[in-house]
Amino acid sequence: MKSSTQRLNFLAIEGDRLRLRVREASSRRLLWITYVGYLVISDIFMIAQAFKLAYLVRFQFPLSLFQHPSLDSLPYYTSLSILLVPVWLMIFASVGLYHRQNLLGGVDEYQLVGRATTIGILTLIVFGFLAPEFIVARGWLLLAWLFSFILVAFGRFLLRRGVYLLRIKGYFTSAAVIVGANDEGLSLARQLTSWRTSGIEVVGFVDKKLKPGTLLSGGLRVLGPVEKLDDIIKAYDVEELILASSAISTHDKLLDIFQKYGVNSDVNVHMSSGLYECITTGLTVKEFAYVPLVGVNKVRLTGINRIIKFLFDYAIALPAVILLSPVFLLISIAIRLDSPGPIIYRRHVMGVNGNQFDALKFRTMYINGQEILAAFPDLLDELANNHKLKHDPRVTRVGRVLRKFSLDELPQLFNVLFNQMSLVGPRMISPEEMKNYNHWGINLLTVKPGLTGLWQVSGRSDVTYEQRVRLDMHYIRNYSIWLDLQVIWRTIPAVVKSEGAY
Repeated sequence: MKSSTQRLNFLAIEGDRLRLRVREASSRRLLWITYVGYLVISDIFMIAQAFKLAYLVRFQFPLSLFQHPSLDSLPYYTSLSILLVPVWLMIFASVGLYHRQNLLGGVDEYQLVGRATTIGILTLIVFGFLAPEFIVARGWLLLAWLFSFILVAFGRFLLRRGVYLLRIKGYFTSAAVIVGANDEGLSLARQLTSWRTSGIEVVGFVDKKLKPGTLLSGGLRVLGPVEKLDDIIKAYDVEELILASSAISTHDKLLDIFQKYGVNSDVNVHMSSGLYECITTGLTVKEFAYVPLVGVNKVRLTGINRIIKFLFDYAIALPAVILLSPVFLLISIAIRLDSPGPIIYRRHVMGVNGNQFDALKFRTMYINGQEILAAFPDLLDELANNHKLKHDPRVTRVGRVLRKFSLDELPQLFNVLFNQMSLVGPRMISPEEMKNYNHWGINLLTVKPGLTGLWQVSGRSDVTYEQRVRLDMHYIRNYSIWLDLQVIWRTIPAVVKSEGAY
């Protein structure tokens, strides 16, 4: 009788859990459907506004850039815009701008917006070529392409900020388990849980070497062995299965997991890059005697990316040096009046392919800094561990102000012009620091160090050394011009707020 009652209670609890999971799954689907609906509405509004703005700039402002149009009828362009909006929406859908896997994940979404708007304009150009009776001003086409990209991307940027705020409150998240509780699995968990806006909620680990219930760093537990993966996925309503490749001992076991869950529409399977994560400087596959072999690029940026980044650096650095020349002069005078010594400090750092150079900075320390620091043994240990001191007695009065607002790094604009640094890149390090990057060093030396970077906009000196390394690797693996623009956009408030600056 007692066992029957326990069984009934167990079934009732399981039934409640099942109904709760169904409701939560339905709620998540409804959230995503609602979000896509808002995206469509935002895109419609922004495309229409872009076409309208293109008309106003082209026909209402007397710009010498444009010739007198043969057709400038407002009703004509209004009707054309009404016809084009649904066409552009279909193009947006065809390139994946409403697919969940392309949304809320870095800058790839903005790249798709650029591709979609370009396809839309090219479609209109081709139609005009095939139908000569179709007349449209070339200036309007160019402006429509430019404004549609800017406005659509801006609309999605605002919606994304809203979703990020909701993710902090637990919405728009997916439950995930990590297969493998080794060092790589633990590192994956730390990185995923530290970014609260990632949308990934790690609920635990799957590992046969540790007893179920074992508490690991970060407060996450081992949920069970791989053999219980089905039960774990059902119990925790798991949507994301993340495999730590170095923790899976056999090729057959890895293949079994992909065969079983890779085609499951309810579970997304991801595998960490393992060894390739250490050498993702750019891999190429080339056939020799019909055998595909993987090669490692010596530099991360090649082709058009390298050209774009070069032009981007010079387009900002050169005008900045000219405009800031009075600031350079004032800072130089302040340093000379504050303490004896040179105005510029040269720091020997690592560059691309291991080529070393002197990074230029305004001097912020007394010239007898080592003697001053010798009187503080505890600070010597802190410096050895963190390569930074929060309260550094070597820093001058002017130096504290320069460091607070990152003004001491302005001379590095000349390093950018000398093609030794980039505006955005990984944190520059000295040759002695290379040992702290261990196997990551092969990545670090494939791109130029940056005047700013992800480390600069993520807390600066308050970020731990391990986190700095991970941020540098993330930037190198995921470089795009859109990521550079995002970092520069975030650098301005980070410098103004002086977060982590010392």
